[in-house]
Amino acid sequence: MSTLSDTEISNKKLAAGLTGIFLGAFGVHKFVLGYNKPAIIMLVVSLLTCGVGYFVFQVIGIIEGIIYLAKSNDEFRVEYLDAEKDWF
Repeated sequence: MSTLSDTEISNKKLAAGLTGIFLGAFGVHKFVLGYNKPAIIMLVVSLLTCGVGYFVFQVIGIIEGIIYLAKSNDEFRVEYLDAEKDWF
């Protein structure tokens, strides 16, 4: 169970959502949430596939960013901070 305040959860949700939308292909939103393994996978695949992986992961990042921003603070805390749901 997360011990973060509502303001901290809201800030983390906003940071993860916006970085997912704008820098999603590089996995920055995953680093913000502390999911290092999925973030490194996204970063390496984006850099090594000469743009193909970048495009795919950017679409995934946009989708995940919108999902993060659409959740309430309680839903975000339960799904992404407490349960550590890596993808979508």
